[in-house]
Amino acid sequence: MTLSARTMQMRSRGLRAITDFEYELQMAQTNRVIAPEIDTIFLTTNLKYSYLSSSIVKEIAEFYGDIARILHPMVAEQVRKNWMR
Repeated sequence: MTLSARTMQMRSRGLRAITDFEYELQMAQTNRVIAPEIDTIFLTTNLKYSYLSSSIVKEIAEFYGDIARILHPMVAEQVRKNWMR
């Protein structure tokens, strides 16, 4: 079977701290039981962003803070649109 004939399935998960790993490992193992053909790959964050979480970004956006300094411009724009509803 050639590479082009295969379908690869995976999940990528970002890890900021050891506490993220514990939760994500549990989820990956559960997913392995449910769907053994799907692999999970863990990626660690740049230390520059290790303190960020979606909750923090949402709270900054909720109070009209400057999220452009911590998010990619396209992501920041989408977050702003979601909070302007």
